[in-house]
Amino acid sequence: MTPAFDEINPLPDGVDADALIHERAYIVRAYRSGTDKLILRGAVRDQKPAGLYFDDDQSLTVHHMIVDLTVAMPSLEILAAKVVLEIHPHAQCTRIEDHYQKLVGLSIARGFTKQVRELFAGPRGCTHTTALLQAMAPVAIQSIWSINMSQVHDGDANPFTDDEAHRRAMMANVNTCHVWADDTEHVAGLRDGGQMDVPLWVTKRFKELGRDPSTFRGG
Repeated sequence: MTPAFDEINPLPDGVDADALIHERAYIVRAYRSGTDKLILRGAVRDQKPAGLYFDDDQSLTVHHMIVDLTVAMPSLEILAAKVVLEIHPHAQCTRIEDHYQKLVGLSIARGFTKQVRELFAGPRGCTHTTALLQAMAPVAIQSIWSINMSQVHDGDANPFTDDEAHRRAMMANVNTCHVWADDTEHVAGLRDGGQMDVPLWVTKRFKELGRDPSTFRGG
């Protein structure tokens, strides 16, 4: 149902393709909006494979929820929110769409997941939309790096060499995973003014292009 996923991650051991009974897919895209805003669009889609519900039928979409968030940069405060339940099982489902206006004013950075649960978990929201929101938050953080790279390509000064910008980007990642744990050598080195290691995917691509990874301007 999603060829790209199957190309990247083959079937689990001992499972045939015709054993599929459900697929959930999240897609989150981030767009620049001027110099001080970011627009996130997220979608969650649940599909049933062809023939599961109806003989000789195509795959069937049973849920499709879309969330648009306008986020201020660099504060990461949500300025606007729009939730649309495109495909849903019950006529009453769409009644909850406007409730997600409570996202406005929240920070999509640290603490966002907890706030989303408090506001929208269980009967206070749509379970699929709430799960999507939790998947969208990390994209906002990753987009900081993307915006920095886009500025490099636009010919602006390299923000990765700016101490304050570097510090803000670093602090957004601290304690988000084991590599970025507060007590690691990785974080300690960055706090002491060091630069991030060149990402492995950059090193791989540069070698494929016959270029020196140490010349990567985002490191």
